[in-house]
Amino acid sequence: MHRSVFQKREVIVFHQFKRKGWALFACLGREVVISVLSVATLSATKAANISDEVWRTDSTQTTKEIWLGDVGVTGSRAPLTQSQAARMVTVLSHDDIAQAAVQSVNDLLKLAVGVDVRQRGAFGLQTDVSIRGGTQEQIMVLLNGINICDPQTGHNVMDLPCQLDEIVRVEVLEGPAGRAYGTSSLVGAINIVTSSHEKHMTKDEKRAVTSDINLEGGSFGYAKAAFIANLSALQLSSLHTQHQLSSSYQRSDGFSRSKAGTLNTDYSGLKAFYQGQMDNEQLTVSWHAGISDKGWGSGTFYATPRWQADDQYEHTTKIMTALQAETKQGAIHFHPAIYWNQYRDRYEGYRNQPDKMKYNHNRCNIYGVNLNSYFDWKAGRTAVGAEIRNEDLESGNLGEPYSEAKMKARGANSKYTRGINRTNLSAHLEHNVLLHRLTLSAGVIAAKSSWSDADWKLYPGVDISYRLYDSDDSSLCIKLFASYNTSLRLPSFTEMYYKLQGYAADPHLKPEEMSALETGAQLTSSFLRAKATVWHHHGRNMIDWMMDTRLGDSAVWQSVNHTRINATGFEASAVIRLQQLFPTLFKPSSYLSLSYSYIKQDKELEEGLVSQYALEYLRHKLVATLHTPIWHHLSLTLNTRWQDRVGKYTTFSGEVCDYKPFALVDARLQWQTPRYTLYAEANNLLDNRHYVDYGNVPQPGIWFIAGVKYKLQF
Repeated sequence: MHRSVFQKREVIVFHQFKRKGWALFACLGREVVISVLSVATLSATKAANISDEVWRTDSTQTTKEIWLGDVGVTGSRAPLTQSQAARMVTVLSHDDIAQAAVQSVNDLLKLAVGVDVRQRGAFGLQTDVSIRGGTQEQIMVLLNGINICDPQTGHNVMDLPCQLDEIVRVEVLEGPAGRAYGTSSLVGAINIVTSSHEKHMTKDEKRAVTSDINLEGGSFGYAKAAFIANLSALQLSSLHTQHQLSSSYQRSDGFSRSKAGTLNTDYSGLKAFYQGQMDNEQLTVSWHAGISDKGWGSGTFYATPRWQADDQYEHTTKIMTALQAETKQGAIHFHPAIYWNQYRDRYEGYRNQPDKMKYNHNRCNIYGVNLNSYFDWKAGRTAVGAEIRNEDLESGNLGEPYSEAKMKARGANSKYTRGINRTNLSAHLEHNVLLHRLTLSAGVIAAKSSWSDADWKLYPGVDISYRLYDSDDSSLCIKLFASYNTSLRLPSFTEMYYKLQGYAADPHLKPEEMSALETGAQLTSSFLRAKATVWHHHGRNMIDWMMDTRLGDSAVWQSVNHTRINATGFEASAVIRLQQLFPTLFKPSSYLSLSYSYIKQDKELEEGLVSQYALEYLRHKLVATLHTPIWHHLSLTLNTRWQDRVGKYTTFSGEVCDYKPFALVDARLQWQTPRYTLYAEANNLLDNRHYVDYGNVPQPGIWFIAGVKYKLQF
């Protein structure tokens, strides 16, 4: 990525580089002499601790720019920089987020090459996100490294309490990630990292307060108001604290109406998020707490040819909390975490008509404790840790029946009559060898669940990368990489127990298991970043919803295990700094991004069978992004996405149709100054009204958004 860097006006003294046997440089087995530390140290530290603001101490000096790519990523249990990591992680930076014509993380992920984003409504209303041909249930989503997956269903996992402007980066790890993140990351993981946007202070400063205000409006009665407030304080001589509070409200009338003429894709939602950090020379303690409360018209989201409801409704409330700590000194570095998440869901098959169809209420509490630790020694860096996670669901429809009904569901006359509880245990061991050009990372995770009678099972993995060429000034680097990884996933509670209006779940589903091979190459130069990857997945007991349309009116969606599914894919991506190639035509921040992915599965459907998830995947996906300044503070970003999906769907009239390829274009025009930003966006710029992302779910045509962001400093 291409960023501005502060100009220093005083000598910076570093106190934490120590000549110990456990120090990171010691594992290289050679003496390292450091002469210039300003950029090198910034590059090697964790990005979570780097402010994305442009630091200015002397506005009269010339701003310098570098390609900052050596930030810390979490593709392994032990912290490694992006250049050291053996596993390739796609990083969507804060700059990528700010420039993209998107309103949610869901929309942002459409730009990632191996990610499939299936949208049921505009503005990230409800979106299923999957990786490399998997389903929305098969990925793990993390908030600041904490697992926030909902064991009830993966449909609403992307309802985040934080705002897009608070996210400093999004890390996408493609392929089984059990060794790095734990079970449930069957085909990949997405880690969303937020930042307190701290202002780095001198000893003469005691505290700094900033506030960001955001107002938006647009098509379909869309409106949004949001703010982010930051407080950074310097207490005593060594203790720093940072606090950030944000809140937002969004609403829309929706882009369609039911047959009766009522709203059926409208929504309104409130978010609030607080995060803080306390830091000194020995320890860093961080925490976050947030709530996301949203209700939306679900139109025909879950309708079937047998049940053609077009006025469904859903309301969710999500609470997410976590407390983490990390030691900085000592031979062993500890990173413990404790978290509690609660997810509430009310589903109405017929909006405001409980007498016609009973509402489905669910409340799921997730409690987790984990400990990760690592230490350096002569053979490299070793990480070891464990996690215990309890998932408890109370429901009016899902789970095993209670002997007597429990407490009433919030805001309803019904009670929780069913439920399920399971405890998942895991332990991991990983070792990393860091040589001059070679990085080798190998490890294993052991997993067991109280839901299954199976004994502990081991899921190993190994990653290797070799820097084939690495110039002394880092202007050119060519890296080769390969990996073999495995993982598993337990069935969601919906897959096991959902039995309403055309759906029949199987409580005896087997856990899914995945093993994957991957190899590729990456090139980094002063004007180009390119990567190409070939991968192969072997899945066992893969879970899907299937319908036999030959049964006519009696056909229902059934949850089943596929014996095995093999998939092979290819991905290629490139980011080109246009100013380096055409200095007279483009300004320094101009870039062109291109990416393409291809997937082929060996599982073919019999005539009359329709898959809802596992066998519907993107055969082709092509994404292109152009960002260029136009005049002074004015810039333009264009995003184009073309995709071709494998699979079929049955229309309400009974016709079986293939998914057809389609293309969408989004644009963002932005005027940005240090104090304020004005912007206008157009999504689906070509007004494509005929594309189908999900069968029988209409999609909006073109829609516009305009907004302003203003920064206050105290």
